[in-house]
Amino acid sequence: MTAVKLHLWINGQRVQPPGGRMGDVFNPASGEVIRQVPLAGKDDIDAAVAAAKAAFPAWRETTPL
Repeated sequence: MTAVKLHLWINGQRVQPPGGRMGDVFNPASGEVIRQVPLAGKDDIDAAVAAAKAAFPAWRETTPL
């Protein structure tokens, strides 16, 4: 089985991690790599926090389902 490669999701867009850095996720029963997840850097974290902060005022006015 081929490992699924995931991406960062920041401000509604798929973002590649800096330098393409990825980490493996293993199936504990078989030891097989089942996913590759992005390893975010400081700039990615700062961008995600800024996007969340900008979206919060509108989001908090959203009524629950």
